[in-house]
Amino acid sequence: VVLDCCSKPSHDLGMEESFSASFGELKGFLLENGIKRVLVACPNCWKVFADNAPEIKVVTIYEILAKDCTEATEKTFEGKVHDSCAMRNHPEVFAATRKLAEARGISLKEMEHSRRRTFCCGEGGSVSRLAPEFSGEWTKKRLKEADGSKIIAYCAGCANFLGREGDAIHLLDLISTPEGVAFAEKKTARGVKSYLNRLRIKRALSRKFPKGAGRSGTFRKGRDRAALGKFILFFAFFILAALAARAMGVSQYLEGERLRSLIEGFGPLAPAAYMLLFIIGPSLSLPGLPITIAGGILFGPFWGVVYTITSATIGACLAFLAARYLARDFVEKRLSGTKLGRLDEEVAKNGWKVVAVTRLVPLFPFNLLNFALGLTKIGFWPYAITTFFCMLPATVAYVVFSSSLLDLLRGEISPVFLFGALLVVFVSVLPVILKRFSKDGPKR
Repeated sequence: VVLDCCSKPSHDLGMEESFSASFGELKGFLLENGIKRVLVACPNCWKVFADNAPEIKVVTIYEILAKDCTEATEKTFEGKVHDSCAMRNHPEVFAATRKLAEARGISLKEMEHSRRRTFCCGEGGSVSRLAPEFSGEWTKKRLKEADGSKIIAYCAGCANFLGREGDAIHLLDLISTPEGVAFAEKKTARGVKSYLNRLRIKRALSRKFPKGAGRSGTFRKGRDRAALGKFILFFAFFILAALAARAMGVSQYLEGERLRSLIEGFGPLAPAAYMLLFIIGPSLSLPGLPITIAGGILFGPFWGVVYTITSATIGACLAFLAARYLARDFVEKRLSGTKLGRLDEEVAKNGWKVVAVTRLVPLFPFNLLNFALGLTKIGFWPYAITTFFCMLPATVAYVVFSSSLLDLLRGEISPVFLFGALLVVFVSVLPVILKRFSKDGPKR
């Protein structure tokens, strides 16, 4: 089960390098796992595989589903099938989609332009983003041919696009549930709802199928630019938060003396509680950045770094030891797959250098990395020492930056704040620097 993008939008927009890299990674994954036949629901995905993966036979699920269906005896309403542009030379799909619609009791009539002579819905090639008026004219032509009948599309883009102005439904919505015909009265999901539906589908499938039986997209274009972009978003968030807090008068409750008094009220338990949270955080998959920022605000730049780097290293080591000696089978089930295998091979070849690169360059989620490295051949002490020193730059940067946020809330831009901001910029672009100085760049 592949929950990934075929990258046709990149292809249509002329981004050939991005398309070749992204689809090439997907095709390589399938071939590596001996996949010679792919089933797709999306006509555009069919066309991408048909044009760019001759080694793999691609078949639509409509052809599979239509084999065992029979025409309904009672008709429910009149409908007209809209054929996708990508399938105009694939008559097997024309027959299969109509057979499936008739099996749900739809009284079908053909549009003037259908099958090989089908019209575009108006969205093809992403033209709607560049020339919306031109795109809209084709949509109107299609709706005019429908003449008030419900349009049944088997392309998600077509169903969405035609559904904005007319009465359209996706064929799979019609046939996938017993109440499919009644569902036909509803509008196709769009926008945020459509995106949330995708997340729900991914979560449901990931729970249903065992690890190793599926794959989600891993390719990312423009990692170098993303590093600086993440810092800009990070910096902008705190600037806006500081301005909002100052406007609401929050800063008066966060004066240095008041905050120090609050910490002193806990006595020695405050650092201990903070460190305990950071130690158990990696094992519970808690995000480390918010806790790091809190440490800078509460304990200042020096002790904030001491408490944070110490507890973060201990937590990473505990996760490492748990994976190696206590919960190996459980961790292997969570992390099985080609990526873990490649990590193990790299560690066997390069040892602590792999730990250094994966700590400095975010190629692997931090919390999962702690467990994953426990399953590799690296020794504990090389892992622990490398982890400590390679996490230190980011720890110093974020703790120093966050320790000056109180000054920012009071409307002061202190030297510590500027120094911390520069450090955050540095650790954000550090992956780019390492990649430039590396001969081959980091392995994906």
